[in-house]
Amino acid sequence: MFKNTKAFSGFSVNDMQKAKEFYNGTLGIDVSENDMGIMTLLISGGTKVVVYPKPNHEPATFTILNFAVADVDKAVDELIKAGIKFEQYDFGDFKTDEKGIMRGNGHGPDIAWFKDPAGNILSVLKEI
Repeated sequence: MFKNTKAFSGFSVNDMQKAKEFYNGTLGIDVSENDMGIMTLLISGGTKVVVYPKPNHEPATFTILNFAVADVDKAVDELIKAGIKFEQYDFGDFKTDEKGIMRGNGHGPDIAWFKDPAGNILSVLKEI
């Protein structure tokens, strides 16, 4: 039924101005806005992600957006310089290091998680 249908993802935030400053200003993503107060993240390669206001927003407890990068350490360093704080996780044998990077070591890509101003979880991970 949807084999030839285009799709997009979306998520909510509680403050559109802070979201715009974060996604456009801090992360450097091009954005567009419509008359209804909805913002679209214009991701490289033509991907679009809709960000919409929700007064009773509750942050996602899972990763809502992953950014594939060539060098996770470099991306983490640049984001730390931009004021981003990385999450620390302990999943038994898999733990984030002091920088907030979980090293895949053959079990998956290196990945580091951080949050947007609305508390939604994002990641940078080694592109495969």
